[in-house]
Amino acid sequence: MAVQSWIDQLKASKKTAIISDGKRKVHYLFSDVKEMAEEYDMKTDELILRKWRSKTTLGGHGAWQVEVGNPLPSPLSVEQDTIKENSSNPVFLRNDTKTSFQWRVRNLPYPKEVYSLTIEPVERICIIRTSNKKYYKKFTIPDLDRCQLPLEASAISHTHANNTLIISYKKPKELLSLEQEMMRELKKLKGTNEGDIDCKTQ
Repeated sequence: MAVQSWIDQLKASKKTAIISDGKRKVHYLFSDVKEMAEEYDMKTDELILRKWRSKTTLGGHGAWQVEVGNPLPSPLSVEQDTIKENSSNPVFLRNDTKTSFQWRVRNLPYPKEVYSLTIEPVERICIIRTSNKKYYKKFTIPDLDRCQLPLEASAISHTHANNTLIISYKKPKELLSLEQEMMRELKKLKGTNEGDIDCKTQ
């Protein structure tokens, strides 16, 4: 079963963790040399950040790719950052809750009825469309792909407020059980050396 296979990979990975700034920060090194770093809120156990990186073809460290959480700051100048922040372009990011995968698309001023969400089970993608043709976005749910769980149209919903489209996908029970099991494992790591995780996730 794919869910159990992913749990086994997580458990078999080399893990280091620290407690810092009210967060549990965990670094995973897998047998294929891929790395995953996660941050959890200590009070709620909610996932704040998940990012991945792989080795480059020359054997060096690749760039971190954020899967959950706010994008990593880019090496832009202050002036460029100001321009970027003032941009009215839509910004797509993922911030989960305990029971749902959740995405937010900022800078979308259109009313809720303009948006439609569809799922393509064979391609394993979700699609956001607008009836006014102003926005179109395809995205995947890597958590479901890793566990080879099906995409369910009944699990997805959306709302709109403050120029932000909020999309929620109810986590299947298999994923909820996996996350609970892994959190129990991670809480056993709280005494690990701080230097290990810091040097690997920066």
